[in-house]
Amino acid sequence: MTTEEEKTTAPAAPAGSAKRALVGRLSWGLADQAASSISNFAVGIYVARSLGVTAFGVFSLAWVTYGVVLNVSRGLATDPLVVRFSGASETSWRGAVARSSGTALGVGTAIGVPCLVVGLALGGRVGPAFACLGVMLPGLLLQDAWRFSFFAAGTGRKAFVNDLVWGIALVPAMVVAAHVGSVAAFVLAWGASAAVAAAYGCLQSGIRPRMTGARGWLREQRDLGYRYLVENVSLSGASQLRAYGLGALVGVGAVGAVRGAELLLGPFLAVLMGLSLVTVPEAARVLRLAPQRLGKFCLLLGGGQAAGALLWGGALLLMPDRLGELVLGGVWHSAAQLIVPITLGVAGAGLGTGAAAGLRALGAARRSLRCQLFASACYVGGGLGGAALAGTVGSAWGVAAATVSGSAVWWLQLRSALRERHHNSVPEVRTS
Repeated sequence: MTTEEEKTTAPAAPAGSAKRALVGRLSWGLADQAASSISNFAVGIYVARSLGVTAFGVFSLAWVTYGVVLNVSRGLATDPLVVRFSGASETSWRGAVARSSGTALGVGTAIGVPCLVVGLALGGRVGPAFACLGVMLPGLLLQDAWRFSFFAAGTGRKAFVNDLVWGIALVPAMVVAAHVGSVAAFVLAWGASAAVAAAYGCLQSGIRPRMTGARGWLREQRDLGYRYLVENVSLSGASQLRAYGLGALVGVGAVGAVRGAELLLGPFLAVLMGLSLVTVPEAARVLRLAPQRLGKFCLLLGGGQAAGALLWGGALLLMPDRLGELVLGGVWHSAAQLIVPITLGVAGAGLGTGAAAGLRALGAARRSLRCQLFASACYVGGGLGGAALAGTVGSAWGVAAATVSGSAVWWLQLRSALRERHHNSVPEVRTS
């Protein structure tokens, strides 16, 4: 854990070089997420075209389940690392990364085993996909941990190279999976290529994950880790509940349609997620060097992302059906109906991430937890309520309304947190 002395004694860099360094870190964040999202986009498109809307729905259920587990790992392992060890000394960073990555590996193993057992017990079309996901979880989570570790150190180039290795390994793996022609084969191919990148991350960093250090890491970071765990799981768990509920209310094909519409927003989501890799470390740096600018930084961040989402969604509305069919095959016609509400939902989420980055930088874990629980409850209620009233399209509109409402709560909480910090930092003037 970095000390106050470490935070305050670092020499200040000239304004010009500081801006260049910021642009460089943001650029590597975008490049890394571009590599990651292009791989994910290619996998989604390949599976959608190869297996059809129903099988793609099964694959999407495994995907959102992975998202829940990924957020468990991030909450316990890498989120505290990014908040407390961004810009730390190399010695402190290396020790923290060894324990943090070991925690991620432990989470993958602890959840992967029951996922394997449940998948084998389920059987049918869904069971094998979940069994294969259970086998692949440790490698998937370790690969993600390396990305955040590198960004905490300000070496986003290494994260980009790691994701590039994953993308290269995906190519032969997808070819083999296509010959097999099952959802389980695609899950194995996706996970095995991530494991290759995870192993390469050990070589890049020269650090071996210490699973034996996981217990100590959890104990040291419990004030942040457990709140971030609940916050992250409520987010991804809401997505999973909505997917399962949508499948039960409307059909598994509806899950595939929603995922298809999300894939159309993939290039923009790549930018959004790429920025998210560096927003918390950058917000923490702004808070440390110029705390009065944190609110403006978060507003520019969130507003820019919301505007970008609206522009991208507008471009999608102009896309001809022939091109949409070329990209998504039979999934296109179901997905095209969801472009407007899903775009609005992504814009709302982008606006809220600016405030979320500010709350994380402030270490206001209680406030961010309250925001996320409210937003997740709205997401599930809107998604399932809309599905019950108007099917897949209703679910998409319900989620859009919920996301915009949640964003408003994030900003109200950031405003209160900034006021509270300003009040606490102003010394009281005593009158005689």
